[in-house]
This record gives sequence, structure tokens and C-alpha cells, in this order.
Amino acid sequence: MARRDTHTADLLSWEPPEVAVGYGLDVIGRGGLENQIPRLLSRALDDVKDEKGLSRTVIAGLMSLELHRNISKDMLDKWTSEASVSNRIPLDAFVALVKVTEAADLLGFIPGILGFAVVPQKYAEIVQLYLLEEKEREINAAKTAVQARLRGVRS
Repeated sequence: MARRDTHTADLLSWEPPEVAVGYGLDVIGRGGLENQIPRLLSRALDDVKDEKGLSRTVIAGLMSLELHRNISKDMLDKWTSEASVSNRIPLDAFVALVKVTEAADLLGFIPGILGFAVVPQKYAEIVQLYLLEEKEREINAAKTAVQARLRGVRS
């Protein structure tokens, strides 16, 4: 009987980490923004509670400190309710929510709608390098085409 090596990592099981932040369609779901936004906020708050043990009451308190105004658990509850169409989270409160919960996946929603992706700062230079290399390939292709035309004129 063959013994399995438990000390060596299985290279085929490795998957690259996610580069862009954001929730998938399984969380965003269908419907308009008036449904998607509360759904995302609710999911982020549930994730923070599961991962860090922070209740909505604690998060509201942290947001109050961040914004220098009162944010209550009831406000969070209204912002996460799809039925509460007259209560939407203000932009500064959204920023405070992301900041105090570190729920970076919330940041990917709006750019995703517009065809953009949010990447952590540590990947920004890699993206810039890729764009420069892409432009370099375009320039080299254009130079090659001009050189070919010049060779044709000299003949």
C-alpha cells in the first residue's frame, strides 16, 4: 500500500488569490440598486459578525466615533432592509462602515457596475507595469510596420 506524503504541498490544489475586491453575483443578486445595496450591507455586517464578533450595535458605535455624529443600530437595520426604501446609507456613513469593519469587498460593488475593478494598493504597481508593457507592445508593432514599409520603399 502506498503512503501519502503529508509534508509536501499539492501544487495542483493551489489557486491564485483574488486580486480584485468585491462580492459576487450570488450575494448581489437580482433587482435594482434599491435591493442590491441593502443586501450587500447586510451581508458585510453578517460577515463581520461571524469573522470578528462585532455586533451591529458595536459597529454603529464605531461609526459614530468615526463620523462624530450618532449612528444607531436601528439606522444600520434600516440601511440593510430591502423593504425600507426611504432609508439609504449616506456616502460618508458607507465610508465609515467600510473603514471600521474593514469590509473591503463592499468597495467593489459600484466600480463593478461601471466595468471597473478595485484592487488593493499593493497590486497597483503591477497593473501599471502591465499597462506600460501593453503600450510597449503596441509601439513595437507600429515600429515594425513602419520599418517594413521603409524596407519596401528602398527596394
